[in-house]
Amino acid sequence: MENKKCCCDTGLDFENCCNLYLSGKQKAPSALALMRSRYSAYAMHNADYLFETTYISERKYYSKAEILRWAVSNKWQQLEILSFTDNTVEFKAYFLDAANKPQVHYEFSTFKCENGAWFYVDGKFE
Repeated sequence: MENKKCCCDTGLDFENCCNLYLSGKQKAPSALALMRSRYSAYAMHNADYLFETTYISERKYYSKAEILRWAVSNKWQQLEILSFTDNTVEFKAYFLDAANKPQVHYEFSTFKCENGAWFYVDGKFE
């Protein structure tokens, strides 16, 4: 994906944006950066990253197989950030479902920083 725009809609090249976190070269410096990188991980079918960046006490509610199934069954189109604070991000993720029908996933997500690393805790959906 070299020299291609990052799918998280920052306008930056993937290599200088979410790939820094997905590759493990750096830790996401904020809840917003982690949220953007998690969207990119869905678009790139990186279930390991999604699982590892979920807060440890919440991982029991997820499986890598389920995460991967959701990621690959959709064609991720666009990320729209609606609002954010130090530890929350409100967003819409636009995608085409398995039947190729446009869908919108709305979420108000909560994140936690522990030992210098950000983690997804939970989200409220509509």
